[in-house]
Amino acid sequence: MTRHLQLTEQGKLKHFLTIEGLDRELLTEILDTAESFVGMSEHQVKKVPLLRGKTIVNLFFENSTRTRTTFELAATRLSADVLNMDIARSATSKGESLLDTIRNLEAMQVDMFVVRHALSGAAHFIAQQVAPHISVINAGDGQHAHPTQAMLDMFTIRQHKKQFEGLKVAIVGDILHSRVARSQILALNALGVAEVRVIAPKTLLPAQVKTMGVTPIHDMDEGLADVDVVIMLRLQKERMNSAFLPSESEFFRCFGLTEAKLQRAKPDAIVMHPGPINRGVEIASSVADGSQSVILQQVSNGVAVRMAIMSMAMQSGGTA
Repeated sequence: MTRHLQLTEQGKLKHFLTIEGLDRELLTEILDTAESFVGMSEHQVKKVPLLRGKTIVNLFFENSTRTRTTFELAATRLSADVLNMDIARSATSKGESLLDTIRNLEAMQVDMFVVRHALSGAAHFIAQQVAPHISVINAGDGQHAHPTQAMLDMFTIRQHKKQFEGLKVAIVGDILHSRVARSQILALNALGVAEVRVIAPKTLLPAQVKTMGVTPIHDMDEGLADVDVVIMLRLQKERMNSAFLPSESEFFRCFGLTEAKLQRAKPDAIVMHPGPINRGVEIASSVADGSQSVILQQVSNGVAVRMAIMSMAMQSGGTA
């Protein structure tokens, strides 16, 4: 769909809008590049000069403290100048169009937009409109995609499991409303895992779920049997009405991850969650804070992975 838009003529990363259309080689290059950044937080000087003189704009039309903070930290560690736009108080809330906002920022000689928007396709639209030297990173658009989150999840899996071949991965919860799940499924399949299972009540699965390269399962005991990775998703209550679920307590009883249910997975299975966590709704605190949880590592890895993606896009040069 957007392969030509995301890549330069030389096949290098220009924009990062979706996992769709990106091959295993490029995804692996992102993971390998992130590997070179992951130890930087332990250095006395936590900066490299790769993007010195570049200006990156965080253009967040939806709130997200964690994602915006990790993008800001990643850009700062690459020595870029960072501008955080307060969209609630910006001209877009006074009637100025999205395109007008982009054009005004372009006039300030910026080099990259990191975009989060409630509408699916917003980042693609901006990437189609910007000047040739500008890169666009999708930090989450509607229910469509959240590719940098998916890649930091892939990085965390590779840290613990070393390779993707042969892995069985279960994604549990609100698949229907989750842009993260869509990006994770694309990445896992592109990287060659053995099986991706999605575990949820029928009301929280997309109608076309069987075309997504997954095995849909409606029972936790069956779905978690012998898996290597368990990814829990939050209930996106802001995007659903009561018709989707009888109650949160009923959801937790059937689909919440407890220590007892986790025993169905392999003994060395890791537990992940893109956050924010609803404790006692999709996951028990004893599991979220337990020895198999790598949830905080995911947050730490977010900086290195976003550094990798930003540096690759900005260093590719040329036009898409």
